[in-house]
Amino acid sequence: MILGGGPGTDLWPLTNSRSEAAVPFAGLFRLIDVPLSNCIHSGITNIYVLTQFNATSLNRHLSRSYQFLNTVTMTGHGSGFVETLAASQKPGMENSDAWYQGTADAIRR
Repeated sequence: MILGGGPGTDLWPLTNSRSEAAVPFAGLFRLIDVPLSNCIHSGITNIYVLTQFNATSLNRHLSRSYQFLNTVTMTGHGSGFVETLAASQKPGMENSDAWYQGTADAIRR
């Protein structure tokens, strides 16, 4: 499980319209590619990415860049995936407590 989307206040000019994990670097890559690459090269190919803030460009990047895991991986079989888990509200709660409130809460939910 990789956490991929906070407001990115430290990178504010770059995160005005995207999550911190979707910020481009080195031409074709995004910040999320670093932990994803580490997982894939370590043999972990079933990966969930938790998103919350401005996740549209991150979802687009993940769906276009990591579709190869569904076909053939480096191990020879297509049993891997990279899937996003979007933030969702608890039923019956419309206040700010309904959304997950940080790292530990996101994983717990």
